[in-house]
This record gives sequence, C-alpha cells and structure tokens, in this order.
Amino acid sequence: MACAFLFGTIACNQKTDSVEEAQEATEERFEDTAMEDQREDAAEFMTKSASSSMMEIEASKLAQQKATNPQVKEFANMMVNDHTAASKEMRELATSKNITMPDSMSSDHMDHVRDLRDKTGADFDKAYLDRMLSAHENDVERFEDVAEDADYEDAEVKAFASKTLPKLRQHHERAKQIRDMLK
Repeated sequence: MACAFLFGTIACNQKTDSVEEAQEATEERFEDTAMEDQREDAAEFMTKSASSSMMEIEASKLAQQKATNPQVKEFANMMVNDHTAASKEMRELATSKNITMPDSMSSDHMDHVRDLRDKTGADFDKAYLDRMLSAHENDVERFEDVAEDADYEDAEVKAFASKTLPKLRQHHERAKQIRDMLK
C-alpha cells in the first residue's frame, strides 16, 4: 500500500498542471495565425488568474469552516462571493475568445490549500490572511500589468482587468487591515 501511495505521488508530481495544459492548448489552437501573440498573452493572464482565484475560493471555503475570528469568516465569505462571480465572468470571456481555461488550480496553488488544511485556530486565521495578502499582491500586479499596458492588444481582456482591479485592491487592503488587527 505504501508503494502504491509513493508511485501515485510521483506520478501526480510529474503530471503537467492544469494551468500549463490550458495555456498549451490555446497556443496550439492559435499557432501560426494572426491572433497568435494576442491569444497567448490573454491565455497566460487568464489561466494564471483563474488558478489564483480557484485557490482563493478554496482557501476561503476552508476559512468559512475553520476560522476562529468573525472578521476572518466575513472576509472569507466576501472572497468566495466575489471570486466566484469574477471567475464566471472570466470563463465566459475566455470561451468567447476560444481560450482554454484550467479545470483545476496549479500545483503551487494546491500546495497552499493543503498547507492551510493542516492549520487550526489562530494559526489558521493568520496563515489564511497571509496567503490572501500574498495572492492579492500577485493578483493586483498581474491585473495592473494588463489594465495599464497601453500596448495590450485585447481590448476586452484589458477592460475585464480594469474592471476587476479595484475589487482586488479592496480585498488586499481588507486582508491587511484584519491581519494587523489580529497582531
């Protein structure tokens, strides 16, 4: 049984993660077309954003159950609602552009959720908020890169990034406020 677990773990670690598979599928679909560069840029932005959002939703679902602080639970509820809505909108946009989206989060994001599952009590609350801060710093940077790039070619993806950016900044700021309050 231990050998089966070990081989299963090794096989899972060698599998290309869902985000990379989605990006490669889109690259292949648009290879040698006039839209190749534009779709590759949009696919990279959207697949990485989708993975981050999936992680934030799953971590927040854990926080809804495990958090001890009411403000952390309230923040988790906001995260699930806001990221579920944004993910749905982004998937619809990706579908309209024939961009393949990942069906699961990246292995790095899965590791973050696994780490949170092992935590309890105040340790969970702190680790969850730290993870949300880090994720939103990356999200804000990624969305700013698209929203503020004068040369970004896909106007609809750019508009989505611009529209979503204020909410991501709000999430980051709220996570920081709660974390500072818990110190």
